[in-house]
Amino acid sequence: MRRHLFLRIVHGLQSRSEFFQQRSDGLGRRGLSPLIKCTAAIRILAYGISADCVDEYLKIGESTAMECMKNFMAGVIQVFGEEYLRKPTQANVDRLLAVAEARDFPGMLGNIDCMHWEWKNCPTACKRYLYKGLI
Repeated sequence: MRRHLFLRIVHGLQSRSEFFQQRSDGLGRRGLSPLIKCTAAIRILAYGISADCVDEYLKIGESTAMECMKNFMAGVIQVFGEEYLRKPTQANVDRLLAVAEARDFPGMLGNIDCMHWEWKNCPTACKRYLYKGLI
């Protein structure tokens, strides 16, 4: 993810969600920064890892990582939902269909299911899963 996009997400969440604002505890110690909270959530989403795996990289606990994830999802929907999570207009659909047709996927609007394709460079360890339809 590019830096400017990441920072736009962080600043958007920080401006609208109290969870993503850095606070101090009763002793005056600063809590986790919005950057760390968003990084934890994005790493869980991007790599499909469990919440306890971000502890090693970001030094936050599993329950905190899960809280970051839940608040991140709710915050993204609240802050960016109207602009990016809306149904496509007919102009958008037409544009996406034209791009797909130019790339030799006529009629494709969503994800591609490539399970029926032969992957000649497939790692040996993955071949058994591909043939069983598990990947």
